[in-house]
Amino acid sequence: MTRFIHDKFAKDYLEELLKDYGEVKASEKVSGEIREIDVLFTPFKQQNSNLQILGLLGRFAENPAIIEPFRNPASTDEICDCILKLLEVKASLRRETKANKTKLQDSEIPQLWVLTPTVSETRLSSFGTVQKADWLSGVHFLPEALRTAIVAIHQLPQTPETLWLRLLGRGNVQSQAIIELQALPLNHPYLKATLELVYNLRENLRVNQQLEADDRELIMRLEPLYQRDREQAIQSGEQRLVIRQLNRRIGEINESLIERIKGLSIEQLENLGEALLDFSNIADLETWLNQQ
Repeated sequence: MTRFIHDKFAKDYLEELLKDYGEVKASEKVSGEIREIDVLFTPFKQQNSNLQILGLLGRFAENPAIIEPFRNPASTDEICDCILKLLEVKASLRRETKANKTKLQDSEIPQLWVLTPTVSETRLSSFGTVQKADWLSGVHFLPEALRTAIVAIHQLPQTPETLWLRLLGRGNVQSQAIIELQALPLNHPYLKATLELVYNLRENLRVNQQLEADDRELIMRLEPLYQRDREQAIQSGEQRLVIRQLNRRIGEINESLIERIKGLSIEQLENLGEALLDFSNIADLETWLNQQ
């Protein structure tokens, strides 16, 4: 049951990260038997240099891509199904270019990225995979004609470049990625959206009665992060309210005083909200702040 919760999180998460760089289609149906591609990505013609901020995921998105994330280790049959989806997309593109009397360029054919939390050496060997010198460890390429790579998330190096993919891992790999996510600067362009998706995943898991050990651990790992952000949101709201009240009470206050107010705790902000009712000028505010 929880696999579907994680599947939806993975699709929403990848769509959120990639939408600024190209067209993202989640759960895209392809011909033949009814099959769904988890994420079909087509980059914008004008390449965005900010793509580098997504590290290894950004490198995947430099060209058309099919991204198939798995919550559980991808089986041989599941990987074969993914390859079949890629071949159906390629066949559809060939029909389209033939109808338009144009030639299908290799650069137009998507590369398939199978994201699996773990994978055995036996399974990798059965697909004849190799690791390329110019790619990070954990990215295993199938023979060139298949345009496919198996990304073993547990083998990716623990670096900022792989963070956005390791968040789709499980167990200790995902837990470590969450710790790193928490350490990102508050102005990071993808922090807020990612946290909202992660918290939504947390809530969906909490209401489920049949959780796996990994899911229970994930909820526990997210709890302090959720509480921290909740407190920060409350504190930010208190700051804005107090600053508005002060501007009305004693006139526009300068940036240095605003910075001092932003450094106050929630309790201090609440106390300032009461004390400011007795202020008549900025000197009263400065006196109050000096006493803290």
